[in-house]
Amino acid sequence: MSKKQTYARIAPFYDFLDASFEHKRYMPIREEMWQGVEGKVLDAGVGTGRNIPYYPKQANGPVIGIDLCPQMLAKAKARKVEVGAEVDLFEMNVMATDYPDNHFDNVVATFLFCVLEDEDQCPALRELQRITKPDGEIRILEYAISEDPWRRFVQKLWAPWVSFAYGARFDRDTEQYLGDTCLELVERRFVYEDMIKLLILKPNK
Repeated sequence: MSKKQTYARIAPFYDFLDASFEHKRYMPIREEMWQGVEGKVLDAGVGTGRNIPYYPKQANGPVIGIDLCPQMLAKAKARKVEVGAEVDLFEMNVMATDYPDNHFDNVVATFLFCVLEDEDQCPALRELQRITKPDGEIRILEYAISEDPWRRFVQKLWAPWVSFAYGARFDRDTEQYLGDTCLELVERRFVYEDMIKLLILKPNK
C-alpha cells in the first residue's frame, strides 16, 4: 500500500487516534518549533493541519502547507477555517514540488521524515534544500529510538501499529542522509525526553 493510500485510509480517524499524544506531548513542542519562524514559510507534510494554530504572525503572506493526501488536506482545510489562519493548502509531493529555487525563507517538516521510506529521504531533503533560500532554515521534527531501556521497550511494542497505521518508523534517523545533500546541520536537540528531536538545517549553496 502506498503512503497516499495509507493516509487516505486513516485520515477520518487520524486526529482521534493521535489526540492523547497531541495534548500530552506534541502541543508544547509545536509551539517551540515555530518560534522565530518568519518570512515566506512552507509547512511540508501539513497533514490534518495540527501546526496551523502555531503559525507565525510575522510570516510574509499566508503560510504554504503541502501534503500528498487529499483526505488529510480536507481535514487541514477545516482546521484552517476553524482557527481563522492565513494558510494556502496544496496537494503536492515533497520530493517534487512546484516551487522555484530559493523560494522559501523557512521550511518546517513535522514528523514527515518518519513517514518517508529510506530511499525517499535524500530526494526529499534535496528538494527542500532547492526551494529554501541560501540564508534560510529547514526545521525537521522526528522521533528517535530512546536510550532508556523501558522507553525503548515501549517503542518496540508500538512499532508494528505505527508502521501499519501511519507507515512510519521511530528510527528513520534523517541525519544519516545529510552527507548526501548540501545541507548543514546547525543544531540538534531533543524536545521531548530522548525520543523526539529537532534538527535545524541550513542550505550550503
